[in-house]
Amino acid sequence: MSNRKTKTDVILIGAGMMSATLGTLLQELVPDWEIKVFEKLPNAGEESSNEWNNAGTGHAGLCELNYTVEKPDGSIDMSKAININEQFQVSMQFWSYLVNNKMIQNPQDFIMPLPHMSLVHEEQNVSFLKKRFEALSKNPLFQGMKFSDDPEKLMEWIPLIMQERTTNEPIAATKIDSGTDINFGALTRMLFDHLESKNVEVNYKHSVQDIKRTSEGLWELQVRNLISGTVERHSARFVFIGGGGGSLHLLQKTGIPEGKHIGGFPVSGLFMVCNNPDVIAQHHAKVYGKAKVGAPPMSVPHLDTRFIGDKKSLLFGPFAGFTPKFLKNGSMFDLVTSVKPDNLLTMLAAGAKNISLTKYLIHQVMLSKEQRIEELREFIPSAKSEDWDLVVAGQRVQVIKDTEAGIGTLQFGTEVVNAADGSIAALLGASPGASTAVHVILKVLEKCFPEHIEKWEPKIKEMIPSYGLSLNANPDLLNEILHLTAQTLGLSEKKPELVMS
Repeated sequence: MSNRKTKTDVILIGAGMMSATLGTLLQELVPDWEIKVFEKLPNAGEESSNEWNNAGTGHAGLCELNYTVEKPDGSIDMSKAININEQFQVSMQFWSYLVNNKMIQNPQDFIMPLPHMSLVHEEQNVSFLKKRFEALSKNPLFQGMKFSDDPEKLMEWIPLIMQERTTNEPIAATKIDSGTDINFGALTRMLFDHLESKNVEVNYKHSVQDIKRTSEGLWELQVRNLISGTVERHSARFVFIGGGGGSLHLLQKTGIPEGKHIGGFPVSGLFMVCNNPDVIAQHHAKVYGKAKVGAPPMSVPHLDTRFIGDKKSLLFGPFAGFTPKFLKNGSMFDLVTSVKPDNLLTMLAAGAKNISLTKYLIHQVMLSKEQRIEELREFIPSAKSEDWDLVVAGQRVQVIKDTEAGIGTLQFGTEVVNAADGSIAALLGASPGASTAVHVILKVLEKCFPEHIEKWEPKIKEMIPSYGLSLNANPDLLNEILHLTAQTLGLSEKKPELVMS
């Protein structure tokens, strides 16, 4: 046991994209506040934020079909796609501010322009995609979207997917050139480099074991130094739990009433990565299909061009799987130990409701490489097994909670749980996650520091000009912001060719 005890203003648990964003925002708003970070792994951005652990899609609702739902009257509900697009534009504005203020030197180290496409087969799905296109393309957030069900046009857009396609079934796609591929791992590391340059203390290989409230109203963390094995005590006025799948256990340790009746359902993922440069060179887009019946939204199949380091790569997936771990570097007991008396009923109800999902995940785990290649051939008919390798992606923990829809409802999305007094907040859930990090963290600031927001607002507006406004309702402001962010982030010009991986 170490005698080391410290008191600080803010503690961030986890060195991922969310903590990086919160730390950077606070550093700009209140540079005199002391911030400490504790991360279990040796480096920043090693779990969900890592470039090999997510799809790198700048989620803006451009291609994700599960963000638009066909209503019983046949019309398309666009509200989720619009909300997520607006949230993504908030991130783009903040990242532009970082580039303009030299906190990030070269935006191409983390963001590249890349078309986003949706691809469907069968008449019913083609009809849905056309309706979706007609609804979205009238909205200023989705300007520039194109639709085609002409095989010749599709051959231009996606030659790798269209060649050797022998079936005559209807096929259609939408394409929007303003999409992006984002290396969230690189961005996270850049933000932590910046924070360290501003004297933020980042402690790697430090695992938070316990959190409790002191008599002074501070939060005291029991932290194990994984190198020396000693246990230290660190307290703060405000704590942010941004530990990915590990956040649920830490939230439970706080004992706050807002953390009760919440459970977690772990879903793991695998991607197939192409190792043939000739195949990689034939595809340049993120192409999202439709999820299979019974599959979770995070299992929507997609074929993605990726820019990782200085190389262009091609990934297909994700194939869902099941492990009781809550983190890739977690424990096989994570799921069992997350079940507490207050969430037992919630978890049991979720289990009963999601038997088909559990069966689907078990089926996915059992797939052989050849069976996975068969799924890939629905996208690339000419795919050869020897051209593709399997990579284990990140671990996601979907939130389970009691809602109006019933006890034990599985939530798909990103959620923040905070104490009523705003002294502690925890981030739970999965996609769209990192893409909407700035919006999520601004909500944390509003809920946890209401007494400061008015004073901070001018600075927030300097960083995010649209703060407090709907871009959807202000098309002139939207156009100005789209132009400025594309220019600042280097998304409006043709990029030089990259090396093939």
